[in-house]
Order: sequence, then C-alpha cells, then structure tokens
Amino acid sequence: MRAPDRPDLARGAGDTRGALARRSLTGRIWRAIPRGLRQPLGLIASAIGLAWLVICLIGPNIAPFDPLAQDLPRFTPPGDVAFLGTDELGRDLFSRILAGARYTIGLALTLVCMSMLIGATLGLLAGFFGRWVDEAIMRFTDLVLAFPTVILAMVTAAALGASLFNAVIAALVVSWPPYARVVRSIVLGLRGNDFVASGRLLGFSSMRSIRVDILPNVTGPTLVMASLDIGTAALLLSGLSFLGLGAKPPTPEWGSMVSAAVSHFDKWWLGVFPGLAILTVVISFNFIGDALRDAMDPGAEKR
Repeated sequence: MRAPDRPDLARGAGDTRGALARRSLTGRIWRAIPRGLRQPLGLIASAIGLAWLVICLIGPNIAPFDPLAQDLPRFTPPGDVAFLGTDELGRDLFSRILAGARYTIGLALTLVCMSMLIGATLGLLAGFFGRWVDEAIMRFTDLVLAFPTVILAMVTAAALGASLFNAVIAALVVSWPPYARVVRSIVLGLRGNDFVASGRLLGFSSMRSIRVDILPNVTGPTLVMASLDIGTAALLLSGLSFLGLGAKPPTPEWGSMVSAAVSHFDKWWLGVFPGLAILTVVISFNFIGDALRDAMDPGAEKR
C-alpha cells in the first residue's frame, strides 16, 4: 500500500510512534534520576549543585551586605562581622560570592543551553541528510576544533572586547562543536535502522522523521553531555574573567574576584573562597553528569 493513498494511516502511525518515543525517553530520564541519586557521590553532588542553583536565584536577596558597597576597614580577615572577610575596597566577600553565583552559574547554564541547541541542530542536519550538507557542516566543525579551545576563546573575546556578554559569545564559539560531532555520530547509527526506514515509507517528511524517530533517541545522550559541560563552562567563563576578558569591576564575578586577589597574595581569603566556590560548582556538576550518564545506561536497568 502506498503512503499517498492513506495519509490518515501515515499520520496515525507517526503520532503513535512519536508518543511512544517521547514516553520512553521521559520514562528513562525519570527512572535514571533515582538510580543516580542512590550513588553516594551523586547524592552529595546533587545536594551541592541544588544549593548553588538556589543561591544563583536568591543570592543577592540573602546577602548580608550590599556586594558593591565600599567601607572601612579594608582587608578584614574572616571573622564575626565579615564572615569571609573583606577585599581591598572593604566590600564583604561573602556577599560578593553569593551575588556572583548568578553571573558564574547563570551564564554557564546559558552557555551550555546555547551550545547544545546549536551543536545538536547542526549534528542532526549533518547526520540525517549527509552528502554536501554533512561535508560543509563537519569541515567547519573540524576547523573550529583545530584551534586550542582556550586560545580561540581568548582571541575571540579580545577581538570583541572585554565584557561578560562577549565572554559568553567567545565561549559559545568553542563549545558547540563537540555536540555536533556526538549528535552526528548517533544520527548516522540511527538513520539506517528499520524504524526510520519504515517511517519514510509511510510518507514521513525529513523534518517529521527527525522529530519523531531521531530526536527522542538523541535527547538523552545530549542532556547527559550538557550536564557534564556545566562545570567546564563555568570554569571557562571564570578563566576569561580572570584574564581580564570577561567581567569588569565592580561586577562580583568569581573569576574576576580571583584575579583581583593576585595583587594581594598575602591576603589569602581574597582568592581562596571564590576559588573554592568555582571548585565546588565544577566538581558537583561533573559528578552529577557522571551519575546521570551511568544511570541512563540501558544496561543499568538490568543491574
């Protein structure tokens, strides 16, 4: 039976296949979360990551002092009044770290979402259509990957000018290619499967085949990869700010706070506490990504 003779059959089959694929993916994700939390490191990392996300949302509102307010005395060591001490302008370090979470973590999440969207879209198109589309996208991807990540980000940020917005753009330039490569390899493996071929025989258009058959099978690995990249994104943005290519004073961004501490190396608290904040964010999200990857392994459900 030809697909054009029975468009209602093709439509009904496509809707059923799409619903089943979405339910399967959603079920895998919801089943993966409890399995990941059963791991001690995953549980601890999830608690730390959740705490930082809450601070990212409400940090400026719970800060005991104005993070930009200057006062005397300067360079107060950690104590009762200034919990983590004060900096070279008498600003409360604890308040600045709480307020800075919104910049460092918020921008890292934004960067990962944008990188995932751009890279996954290009990878889907390259893997599904092949031929000249694949060649054009992958050769451009290889060109970006040919440059060292940090060096290319630094050059881009320097060319655009020092600001947080330009730092995110510079980090985005070097962050999307891994998603394109991974998604393309997954799509190449799926494209020749029987369920994709049967959908095309039922009359699916290319875009509908991608949406119904390919995308649900790509979303899970892409989300795991994104969870692993949050810490890397936070580290990259903090590194650009540390080099003077990101946040400008007096913005309480963690990388710029560590950079300012270099000039006052004897005041150990100026660099230690922002550095510990960056460390905990990077490690916690890396462990969350590892736990989620292990939990979403199809063989994990049988163990």
